[in-house]
Amino acid sequence: MIQKFIELGEGYADIYELVELGRLMPERIQHAIAFFSEKSNRPVASLALIMKPTPEQKFQPIYLCREGIPNPHEQPNKRYELFKDMVENHQKQVSEFTVKPSNVFPETDLYYQYLIGILRTNKFIAPLS
Repeated sequence: MIQKFIELGEGYADIYELVELGRLMPERIQHAIAFFSEKSNRPVASLALIMKPTPEQKFQPIYLCREGIPNPHEQPNKRYELFKDMVENHQKQVSEFTVKPSNVFPETDLYYQYLIGILRTNKFIAPLS
């Protein structure tokens, strides 16, 4: 199975798209994730929805808004609350990870490989088969 990040943006307005995806496809949500890091001396959050694999079991999308909203533990904000409320309305919870920021990686793809490694290690997504 292939897991792939689909970046919607940095979360300024894109967070509304992520929330809408969750509202429209609640049966597909497998996990909701908040990745916390510090980027340019600012505590930030990336929010993600790990969707259940497609019926053919060959592709698992992970929709993400990358590092565009403040870490809600440092600065409470409406965008994080919208995401959390949508997740909880579907009887799920937001799992949290503290990770390195994307700007320490020379390429965004390497950052996504790093996050996939974290998710596999913690059994949020299946290993390659």
